[in-house]
Amino acid sequence: MSVEEAPAERTSAAGAERPALRRVLSPLHIWALGVGIVLVGEFMGWNFAVEKGGMYGALVAGWVVGLLYTCIVMINSEITSAIPAAGGQYAQAKHTVGPLMAFNVGLYLTLAYTMLEASNANVLSYLLTTLANLMGSTEELSPYPFAVLAILALAFLNYRGVFATLTLNFVITGFAFVTLLLLFVGLQGWNPTASLDLSGLAGSLDNGLPYGWIGVIAAFQFGMWFYLGIEGTAQAAEECRSAPRSVPLGSMAGIMTLIIAASLTWFLCAGLLPWHYLGTAITPLFDAARLSGSGVLVVLLLLGTLCATLASANGCINDASRAWFSMGRDRYLPEWFGAVHPKYHTPFRAIVFLVPVAIAFAILPVLLDQPTLLSTVITFSILSGLLMYSFMGPNFIRFRTLWPIGSIKRAYTLPLHPAPAIALLVLAAAVFFATFLGYGAALLSMLTFYLLASIWFVARRYKFVRRGAQFTADLPRPRGY
Repeated sequence: MSVEEAPAERTSAAGAERPALRRVLSPLHIWALGVGIVLVGEFMGWNFAVEKGGMYGALVAGWVVGLLYTCIVMINSEITSAIPAAGGQYAQAKHTVGPLMAFNVGLYLTLAYTMLEASNANVLSYLLTTLANLMGSTEELSPYPFAVLAILALAFLNYRGVFATLTLNFVITGFAFVTLLLLFVGLQGWNPTASLDLSGLAGSLDNGLPYGWIGVIAAFQFGMWFYLGIEGTAQAAEECRSAPRSVPLGSMAGIMTLIIAASLTWFLCAGLLPWHYLGTAITPLFDAARLSGSGVLVVLLLLGTLCATLASANGCINDASRAWFSMGRDRYLPEWFGAVHPKYHTPFRAIVFLVPVAIAFAILPVLLDQPTLLSTVITFSILSGLLMYSFMGPNFIRFRTLWPIGSIKRAYTLPLHPAPAIALLVLAAAVFFATFLGYGAALLSMLTFYLLASIWFVARRYKFVRRGAQFTADLPRPRGY
């Protein structure tokens, strides 16, 4: 029986068949998952790097952080093709390090994606209320019902099946990326004298590097918005028809798409918007379209921003639920979360459980009358991702130590080892430092939270973990064991 024809069932210890995740995904779905989560960062968020480091500082931050994520994608491609399990980096950690590290990585993944989902729902609700006002609505609409409805609708879609979920992501992500290309064409980006004005950058560094190189370093944390979430492609490995083929192809195509999109976004916004305004804009690409004077481009970019936000929230639900489900299946959390729907073959309990968590993070800022709480939620998501990236470099070195070249079949082999893993670790440390400059208190609070969670796991959950059952990858006994 081929991989494509493998049944979505798993044999339990008692010999009975029980539902398992269905293998239906292709490289296009992996691309849609990785790029779909991230592309919203091109439409908003990245531009706060301009406020920290200026126009050139934002560009340098985008490219340097792009190198960090290129290392992440290459590392993911090799390990995930060998350990194709739901949970992605969590599954890697339980095979290479052990339960405590795996628990923390699973928690990083779940909280990072759930909080990112909540922030996407907030942005989506803001865009919908803005659209209603543009269409002539005379009443002031509350954005939060939109946020709740968006989360509920996307969770229902994820509940019904991963194939339809990521097929939708492919369509709306592709449309959002095309609107960016159409903006470049409409502004004649190849001819800067037509619509763009780059004279301020060409003649002086006042706009480009107003705060020097320390500003560039401070911009790194917002340069992450160009790529934050591409590592989530590993979450879908267990649901691929052929993970060794789909994950490397979809992930590599995804990072190339994002680097192109990041460079185009910076170029267009730098040529149309003053840097002082760009550094604080909510929707910079939409603002650029409005300055073009073309009503068609304005409508296209509004729809593109909506689609990018929708795709990001949709992908976050997919990734967060897979991490939570995997921990439940391995009894790191109550085993109840590890159930698969008998008809739709989705981790339905994990999906449903995380819905109120995401809604709470989305609406708490208004309920508590604390608008700054949303920025704290976003920062917690970013820092959780950074902790995971810091783990991935040393983890890959350990993976190569346990299973050296030649000991197992690799669908993709990372070149120049260990340079990419070391580069990832150094770049992650630089972004941590940049984040500490602006959010030191949030960083310390987050580290305290994960320390307390680790203590809880050791004291309360470790005894339930079945060590032998967690090594699910078809790998030989590691060297040294």
